[in-house]
Amino acid sequence: MTEPTKIGITGADGLLGTHVRAYFHGLDDLEVRAANRQTFEVGRLAEFVDGCDAVLHLAGMNRGEDDVVARTNLELTRQLIEALEERGSTAHVLFSSSTHIERDSAYGTSKREAAALLLAWAERNGGKFTNIILPGVFGEGGKPFYNSVVSTFCHQLASGETPTPHNDAPIEQIHAQEVARRFETLLREGTVGDVRVQGKDMTVYGLLETLSGMRDLYAQHIIPDLREDIRRDLFNTYRSYLYPGHYPVALTLHTDPRGSLFEAIKSPNGGQSFMSTTHPGITRGNHYHTRKVERFLVTGGEAEIKLRHLFGSEIQTFRVSGEQPSYLDIPTLHTHKITNIGDSTLTTLFWTHELFDPAQPDTVAEAVERA
Repeated sequence: MTEPTKIGITGADGLLGTHVRAYFHGLDDLEVRAANRQTFEVGRLAEFVDGCDAVLHLAGMNRGEDDVVARTNLELTRQLIEALEERGSTAHVLFSSSTHIERDSAYGTSKREAAALLLAWAERNGGKFTNIILPGVFGEGGKPFYNSVVSTFCHQLASGETPTPHNDAPIEQIHAQEVARRFETLLREGTVGDVRVQGKDMTVYGLLETLSGMRDLYAQHIIPDLREDIRRDLFNTYRSYLYPGHYPVALTLHTDPRGSLFEAIKSPNGGQSFMSTTHPGITRGNHYHTRKVERFLVTGGEAEIKLRHLFGSEIQTFRVSGEQPSYLDIPTLHTHKITNIGDSTLTTLFWTHELFDPAQPDTVAEAVERA
């Protein structure tokens, strides 16, 4: 059996690091090592890089006092280089740079200088280096007022606030899962040198209008149009700020002498629906998704839905019943399962925004409750 490729990721607990880890977690031929702030602070970086075939250097500081940002980013890179040289590594290092290198800000300057240091290391030691120049990166789990304007707007809209941008500046944005897919390609192809990753061009006002429209539709139990990948990514990011307090969402049950009726899903998007029956005590699920919008709606019986973030330990538990139809839209990067806790058959309506593609199922097995 071929040994898996060993990939080290610095900044593994950050927005981009979390998404890259989640994506790589589903690839059987890659073995991921995660380095966080503590790895740098306690001097275990050399142990971390030892034996790595590639290192994704994502650790860095985005915002703060100019001198602190510049000093932190350069120091993190110098520490990584020292660790690589201590272990005689010739790994392929991929560095997450930024389009800010085109500006004279402290952040942009520190990114340029860090890339130069890594290139010099590769030339001295026979390693490989890829300088990946990224636009603004957003995604689920982003810190508002730090990672991205998308994170800030989504947090404010989900909290019932009214964002007040100061200008309609042009911006370029890309979702963290798309970046992860680009990283995989660059790793497998062994690409070196400068690589400029293209995002989606938009404006600040246009972004806010899109997110506000999604917020308004979702408040009416309508899934917005998600046929464009960027819209799917923005919606997934928005709804991540609603979890877990927003769910489960009760639907209006219309009852007359003929029986009862409720509107399960409304969307211009289409997608795919299916019904399941589950016997008492049986569990379905124990997997996670990186992009898929998925709805669980119990129509009969009693169920318990449990979710856990892929890299977290806290388990959220929701009790739902067919007596009061309520939906739970599953957040990405959360492994989840549904269990029949009643004495009768459980009937559940499942819906996803896309047709199932066996070649790209976006369904990765992962137990909610670890043994």
